[in-house]
Amino acid sequence: MVDKTVILTTLNEAWAAPGSVLDLFLESFQTGERTVRLLEHLVIVALDEKAYEICKSKHTHCYALKTEGVDFSQEKLFMTEDYLRMMWRRIDFLRVVLEMGYDFIFTDADIMWFRDPMPFFYKDGDFQIACDHFNGNPDDRTNYINGGFKYIKSNEKTIKFYKYWYEKRVEHPGAHDQDVLNYIKGDQILHDIGLNLNIYPPDFNQVSTMHANCCIGLIDKLNDLKVILKDWRQYNTLPPSVKGRHEHKWRVPQLCR
Repeated sequence: MVDKTVILTTLNEAWAAPGSVLDLFLESFQTGERTVRLLEHLVIVALDEKAYEICKSKHTHCYALKTEGVDFSQEKLFMTEDYLRMMWRRIDFLRVVLEMGYDFIFTDADIMWFRDPMPFFYKDGDFQIACDHFNGNPDDRTNYINGGFKYIKSNEKTIKFYKYWYEKRVEHPGAHDQDVLNYIKGDQILHDIGLNLNIYPPDFNQVSTMHANCCIGLIDKLNDLKVILKDWRQYNTLPPSVKGRHEHKWRVPQLCR
């Protein structure tokens, strides 16, 4: 974008295959409110060669992120060894993006984009992130954060923190990058470098994105993502007077329950 902000997501062949997560992810931008224009700023980072080839057939901006000696093409079940390696490779890559001077919005590909979330970003935040459990205070680091959606500004503070985050994986073997982030979010280094970390409060009357997290298994995830998109399309057919009553209900989770 004009301010050097880029939207990033990562995926492998299993998520890029026809009828899989990538198709639903891109469809959400097409059906969202004023989100089509954001596709111009979306870079899809492919974790294997096949995913890269599929990406190029569907989207303008694709980047092949290669990892020597590792095959990331197949579905990686949550918390398996290959899954963890894939997640930590992503963290290291995002640090490089910051070092290149780009702010970024990172989104998991199993997040549906219904509205532009940027108007809700905090202007003075360095590191802004979604959460699974919100206690009402966006500055309280005891909120349990979720790494699937975040907005990070490129500056010395965030680059130092990403390096620190990646290094801390050694002290927590077998831990997900999100779990490690929850472990270290209260560490002294955040105060020392002056990192301003904010957590997004969920407002169900102003949904911008919806994440099929806490759902293990691609088949279950795809089912519920399709239901989410169907619910959204149905919502958009309602007259404004009905939308204003806030009576529309999501039919998920189903298989992800």
